[in-house]
Amino acid sequence: MWHLSRPSPETVATFLAHQRTLPQSYAEVGASLDGSPAGYDLDHNRVQVGSGERDFVAACAAIRAWRMFPAPSTAIEPRGVPIEKDQCVAMLAHTFGVWWLNACRIVYVLDEHEPRDGRQRRFGFAYGTLPGHVERGEERFSIEWRADDSVWYDIRAFSRPRYWPVRLGYPIARALQRRFVRDSKAAMQHAVRELGPRRS
Repeated sequence: MWHLSRPSPETVATFLAHQRTLPQSYAEVGASLDGSPAGYDLDHNRVQVGSGERDFVAACAAIRAWRMFPAPSTAIEPRGVPIEKDQCVAMLAHTFGVWWLNACRIVYVLDEHEPRDGRQRRFGFAYGTLPGHVERGEERFSIEWRADDSVWYDIRAFSRPRYWPVRLGYPIARALQRRFVRDSKAAMQHAVRELGPRRS
């Protein structure tokens, strides 16, 4: 759903009230954890955002606050939605003077405390598209505190266009996805510097 001006909170609330009643718009729910479903573009990107427990805690706080969505080109509504399974959000994207309103549902949450696969802890979640989204697929946002004490922000997604305008503009859509990844990584690095411990 697109708009020439930023959708009002009332418009977003009405949109989400309908979307909450609908199933996911794809069959491979949960596959962003470690799968690579056929027929989708798979993207996996990561960046180091710090080191040590304090930076891990700061990065987790940034995820809980949805700080990985960089303003002003993207936003999550309503603000302050808790990171819990089945919570629905609207992801707003501002591109070429148009606001795109996209519906997503959190499909799983990660909160690992036991060492595994070279990491000490991991926190994050994945959300999947609902019918009111221009794409079809799933995206995982997670923070990993590795055994070498480094802290990483990790984004893993599989997607394909859902509506014909996106299919026609596929190269542009892919370029916008790459821009989001770049800006999201920078936003998380900034958030950890802001929320984490000050260093002399």
